[in-house]
Amino acid sequence: MRRPLGYVSLALALVSGVAAAAVRTTTPLSTFDLPSVGGATPDEAAATALLAAAVALAANGAYFVTYALAARQATRRRAHDIRNVLRLAFGVVALAGVLGVVTDRWVGLLVSLGIVGFAITFALQQPLLSLVGWFYLMIERPYAVGDRVQMGEVRGDVIAVDFFVTTLWEINGPLVSTNQPSGRTVTVPNSQALSSEVVNFAGVNTPFVWNELSVQVAYETDLAFARERMIAVAADHLGEEMATAVERYRDRLAETAVDLEVDERPSVNVTQRESWVELRLRYLVHHRRATRVRNALYERVLAEFNDHPDRVAFPVSRNR
Repeated sequence: MRRPLGYVSLALALVSGVAAAAVRTTTPLSTFDLPSVGGATPDEAAATALLAAAVALAANGAYFVTYALAARQATRRRAHDIRNVLRLAFGVVALAGVLGVVTDRWVGLLVSLGIVGFAITFALQQPLLSLVGWFYLMIERPYAVGDRVQMGEVRGDVIAVDFFVTTLWEINGPLVSTNQPSGRTVTVPNSQALSSEVVNFAGVNTPFVWNELSVQVAYETDLAFARERMIAVAADHLGEEMATAVERYRDRLAETAVDLEVDERPSVNVTQRESWVELRLRYLVHHRRATRVRNALYERVLAEFNDHPDRVAFPVSRNR
């Protein structure tokens, strides 16, 4: 759809350009008693308006055609970035071209733009900082459309990265919990990517994160048995997914200077509390399925423990 619109705009630009040339050479409005426009004759004003329209239509058509060609094989994330970059580039070209045609003084235009830009830098510091933040996001890509991020106190899925703000589909927040969508959208200035921490749950080409499930048992529990059963339940539930995730996680670590040991299977850490023992099951899972997997594992682990009351005991208070 965008490419046909581009071709139509280019055709209209050609027609406007030809009409501007025709008006300047034939001066059809000179026979009418029309007032001058800004010191220019009606024919000159009409030709300038047609030429300015031709420049704007040509830039618009070139944008649509270029975007259609560049985004044809691109993913939705990449297409979103391509659209924003092309909008900015062709918008600047169109603005400079139209102003140049209207003023007919390119050198004066460039000087004026420099002076105006210097003044805008002081008047619009925050919006400009957000625009700089957008350039940073496009180059460094700490996150992209579709990633789940946390920016300051806001957590959500990125649905748009525009020139000045990033729009998130909120998760958690004051309405819901446990990483569930609230249905609200939140806009965050792009400048926040430069001034505060940004947490990307998808990481760098690795959408898997380490997660933990905590279960409290009594001191009378056979800890070796409890740990073994928790690991067996997690390994059976996660299957080959965790093994594949571990390989990708190791490949990611190999590209850095960080030296860490990564377990191939789920593990259990034991923590001593005042009146119970806390067993923390640690496993690697896709960040979008973390809550679902934790719920399933909790049900299976409790069922496994309840089937062996002689080996596993819970605190008297039932405080799990």
